[in-house]
Amino acid sequence: MFTFLLWCVLFVLCWPLALLALVVYPVVWLLILPFRLVGIAVEGALGLVWAIVTLPFRVVRHLA
Repeated sequence: MFTFLLWCVLFVLCWPLALLALVVYPVVWLLILPFRLVGIAVEGALGLVWAIVTLPFRVVRHLA
C-alpha cells in the first residue's frame, strides 16, 4: 500500500517518470527473479548442512 501511495505522489509530481517506473518495474522483477531463486536454494542447502552438522549434539543433549 505504501508503495502505491509513493507511486501516486510520483505520478502527481512527475507523471512521465511514474509511467516509466510502471513499465520498468516488471522487467527488473524478472531480471532479479533467478537470483532470488538461487538465494532460496542456497539457504535451503546451508540449512540442511547445518542440521546435519548439529544433529549429533542435539541427540546427545536430548539423551542427557
